[in-house]
Amino acid sequence: MTTSPASAGPLLFARYAYPPNALGYCGADDPATLLERTAAEAVDVDLRRTLRTFEGAWPYLELIAHASGISDPLHADVVEAYWIGNQLLHNVDPRAMADSMEDRFKPLLGHRWSPLGEASGDGALPHHSFHVIGVYPYVGMLRTGVVEQPLRVLDGCRIRWGRVVEAGPQRAVVRVQPLLWDGHHLHLSHPRLETVTTAHSGLGLSRPLVPGDWCSLHWDWVCDRLTPSQVRRLRGYTVRTLAVANQAPATVLS
Repeated sequence: MTTSPASAGPLLFARYAYPPNALGYCGADDPATLLERTAAEAVDVDLRRTLRTFEGAWPYLELIAHASGISDPLHADVVEAYWIGNQLLHNVDPRAMADSMEDRFKPLLGHRWSPLGEASGDGALPHHSFHVIGVYPYVGMLRTGVVEQPLRVLDGCRIRWGRVVEAGPQRAVVRVQPLLWDGHHLHLSHPRLETVTTAHSGLGLSRPLVPGDWCSLHWDWVCDRLTPSQVRRLRGYTVRTLAVANQAPATVLS
């Protein structure tokens, strides 16, 4: 099936949104329908309405779109900027980024707001990796000595990249670069092999894969096939977020 330009953005967003939705973390409470629509590339008004229920991601899309003069937050370039990273991220003024963070999180954080506000104005970009590593409380938990669970969540929730070693109808083996906590900072570690999901009951998110392909991963699902350029950008923006998080005080949302 050929995806139309108007459908490309919503479909791309859905590919990355489904894995956390299936785990019950965000979005509407109907992951089976979201998977069916995404696998069928069925982009319509109902799918667009469902995608707006992802309250963590949606304000970032609006921020990127507004700064780039794009009317639709689900434009494919905007969606790619948030999940993978592209030049549109740099259109967002640091002050607008900080104001957006303040509007969303200061009511939750109260007196603990300052570190997050500083991070959002100190090199952070509205990329999914910042929401995971810079906003969620897990880096703060690592700094208290609690490592295994926070590191697992950080690695699963961020968008990872991997090189396909084996590709099957339901599962694939990919070589990925996990996060490592050295006791003080987060880093990308040495590559390892992981077995991940490509489809459930014949329904998948990604375009077909063959060994040697690059792909993106969210939790234990393959989301899409990536070009080498996209891999470089995703890695680069992830490294940038790690640098911001490693230099900033921990933030805690509770």
